[in-house]
Amino acid sequence: MRISSISVPEVVREIITRNRSIYDCMKMDLINYTALAVKIQPEIERILGNSVNLNTIVVAIKRYADSFDAKEELREESVLKNARLSLTDGIMDIKFSVKDSHMDALDILNKFSKITNNYEFFRLSDSFRFLAEDVADIRQIFENVPNPDEFFSTGLAKIRITIPTNQNQSDVVSYVAEVLHANGIELVNAFFSQDSIIVILRGTDASRAYEILHSEIARV
Repeated sequence: MRISSISVPEVVREIITRNRSIYDCMKMDLINYTALAVKIQPEIERILGNSVNLNTIVVAIKRYADSFDAKEELREESVLKNARLSLTDGIMDIKFSVKDSHMDALDILNKFSKITNNYEFFRLSDSFRFLAEDVADIRQIFENVPNPDEFFSTGLAKIRITIPTNQNQSDVVSYVAEVLHANGIELVNAFFSQDSIIVILRGTDASRAYEILHSEIARV
């Protein structure tokens, strides 16, 4: 189990990485940082659950943009140097709002622990999120919940990327997104845990994505 807590720069990276048009414009230095900060400020505040100073967001955007130049200079040494990968397919993304009174996160955690320890738990400002294998025992946890299918996203896979602690992990998601995008594969989502990064993909893309990332590690 992993519990996630994220910072403003991490949220900025995730939002930009998920939005391919913004990401590509930033790489080409076609983005006005202040205008972008104004655009994404509401989403950042929603994710973090508190107000965020606009200048803080601008600084985070600029630092992220500066990282592209640094990566070009260090292109000979992969960001994934010494990384370890693990692939799990048949993943289900379970998300529900903190406002769903009939969903008790602690009760669900207790039920999960009796079935498996192979899952991820993320506590966000406005929601709870589980990533688990799509099996009958997990689905039964939610059998008494009204319209349970509304909480599930299925047909997914996850790749866990573990980077040595002495290496910079901050650019991994953007690097992975860039490499996979160049090969026609898009991320569904990405999460930062305490000791690794988890990228979520469509199940049909998972094996090929794993091979591509593994080759990136092997080329170093």
